[in-house]
Amino acid sequence: MARIANNQPVDLSTPVNLSVGVISRLACPLGKSQAFLRDTVAPGLRVRVAPTGSKTFVVERKVGQRTVRRAIGDVRHWTIDAAREEARRLYVLLDQGVAPEDLRPVAEKPAHDAVINTRADAAWAIYLADRKTHWGERHYNDHVVMAGAGGVPYKRGKGKTQPGLLHDLLACQLNELTPRTIEGWAAEQAKTRSAQARLALRMLSAFLNWCGEQDAFKAAVPAGAAAVKSRRTRDVLGKAKAKQDALMREQLRAWFAAVRSMGNPAISAYLQIMLLTGARPGEVRAIRWSDVDWAWRGVAIDDKVEGSRVIPLTPYVAHLLRSLPRRNEWVFASVDAAEGVISSPNDAHRNACVVAGITPVTLHGLRRSFKSLTEWLEMPAGVVAQIMGHKPSATAEKHYTVRPLDLLRVHHERIEKWVLEQAEVQFDPAADKKRLVAITE
Repeated sequence: MARIANNQPVDLSTPVNLSVGVISRLACPLGKSQAFLRDTVAPGLRVRVAPTGSKTFVVERKVGQRTVRRAIGDVRHWTIDAAREEARRLYVLLDQGVAPEDLRPVAEKPAHDAVINTRADAAWAIYLADRKTHWGERHYNDHVVMAGAGGVPYKRGKGKTQPGLLHDLLACQLNELTPRTIEGWAAEQAKTRSAQARLALRMLSAFLNWCGEQDAFKAAVPAGAAAVKSRRTRDVLGKAKAKQDALMREQLRAWFAAVRSMGNPAISAYLQIMLLTGARPGEVRAIRWSDVDWAWRGVAIDDKVEGSRVIPLTPYVAHLLRSLPRRNEWVFASVDAAEGVISSPNDAHRNACVVAGITPVTLHGLRRSFKSLTEWLEMPAGVVAQIMGHKPSATAEKHYTVRPLDLLRVHHERIEKWVLEQAEVQFDPAADKKRLVAITE
């Protein structure tokens, strides 16, 4: 019996044991008006896919010299088991001599019991397939990991990944996702990872809302998202607290000394640039050499909110970038990483904070530090927000204030100069520029 690997396209020429995952990856080949995938379990059961992406369960049988097909229903409205049962019924009718023109499938909406007994993970897979085009890649992958079975070897180090927080919960039937079930799950998760559990709960709430809007599933989730909003569940997981970790002005000297003495120049530059630009950890990590405009002194950043933004290439940041070797397309390259770029250096930064004798600050805390340190300079809030990639918070900022790169650079270079002075980092932009000219010649 043929099976399809998760990372392989669906081969329409080979019958398969139909599953939600296979159906979600099914696509109509280019140039075809329709295509069919055969099931190995129920005789005559097919999934028909159109160029538009719509998918329908159908039953197919040879009657005399012609092929007869009859639609069963949309794959979003039928479970696989219910479609197999209906395919067998129609197949038997054809065996009994019922004329094809008299053959009529039952109403497209499956039996009530079939809906009620739908497993949550089957509905979850359909939910992800339906929402994928509306989500970003990272948001979609977060949902996949949250419901994953785990057991995948770590890319670095020994051991395997753990099951996602929603994995066991989604193994239930949809009608079993009651407030009592979710309260018990929340109480167990709160013992070790309440923050992640709150994120999982928000994902589950959105999923149940979606189920409540689908004819195929709404009968199974009468409580809908209300099932995750009981007072006991909220009390058990608690409320998220705003993080306050940030470097103080007095800590800059020790922090820079520890980070600049690190053995890995890419990580050292990465951490310093994070503090001096206020960019998000992933945004700095994703910078390519092609994103750096040396002529007009700007750096293009993949902004998670707006898609992209350009920030000034300040003198010390430019100095750090020039000191890095060009191993591949990535600025912060790594010869050991499979992707060719450094992984998130949380441990390295934590160790540097210990060496500096300060309470460890998270990578996002460096972004928070940038914003906090600018308060010493009474910098315009709109300037800082534009550099950091925050959305404008006022009508004047949103519709009337336009700061080109050269104007933004005036403020940003002032911030960088002040931070380096507080850190007692000796850096002369003019001397650095002369040194570079001498090397070029």
